[in-house]
Amino acid sequence: MSSFVRLLLLAAGLLPCLAVAAGAGGYERVRIALDDVQLNAVLYRPSGPGPFPAVVALHGCGGLWRDKDKLSSRHSDWGERLAEAGFMVLMPDSYGSRGLGSQCGVKELTVRASRERVIDAVAGRHWLQSRPDVRPEAISLLGWSGGGSTILAAIRTDRRPADKQPDFSRAIAFYPGCRTQSESRSFSARLPVLILMGAADDWTPPAPCDYLTKAARARGEPVTLVLYEGAVHDFDHPRLDLKQRDDIAYSATGTGKATVGTDPAAREDAIRRVKEFLSGK
Repeated sequence: MSSFVRLLLLAAGLLPCLAVAAGAGGYERVRIALDDVQLNAVLYRPSGPGPFPAVVALHGCGGLWRDKDKLSSRHSDWGERLAEAGFMVLMPDSYGSRGLGSQCGVKELTVRASRERVIDAVAGRHWLQSRPDVRPEAISLLGWSGGGSTILAAIRTDRRPADKQPDFSRAIAFYPGCRTQSESRSFSARLPVLILMGAADDWTPPAPCDYLTKAARARGEPVTLVLYEGAVHDFDHPRLDLKQRDDIAYSATGTGKATVGTDPAAREDAIRRVKEFLSGK
């Protein structure tokens, strides 16, 4: 069965989507059947009956978990924060579901931003749209780094979904790799997109994102880039000391090294912008 057919059956409620267990951090573990993969995910649900707007949030190359039973602090922080703001948050585990660990140092990816991870994002949208406590027309995308690159692939006009369900409503990409889409002559954005980056990011450099944004805006597409002066990769992390990583496959310098760390001012501004953007302000 093709991924597309399976997604249609999933949206129609003809395939199982099962809650597994409640997590210690206020989330549920859920499963989504997808071809020969059981897509595992965590779900943050706001209090109250709903229906709620929702977010499909996509992890970066490090994956979703800090260890087997503990979400990374970035994901738990954003999941709790967005649920408190009234959003249902679904976080698919694209790597762990396929038996993979961190992919930050892997050059030949088998779970690609432009293919498998886009399928995961669409599966997440359909799963949310099958729930009575979710507003089907108000599901957004959010992603970090490699997940942000997935966002840019998923919102292309030439990848508009053929199903009869409402499309994603808007998208946010934290420090994505923009080079592939900026070099694509056919790239155009069908949704409002907000890109948030550190101006000093030496892992996923901002220049291709600046080019992509300017070209999109010249075509009248609602793409916005916010650059934070002095901030680096992972600037929105709740508590990450500034440090150099030397275990990554690709970096702006070509050395496999990049600087990461929290920037409190950039993080605070990004939190405000994310909530406003998701609310349509």
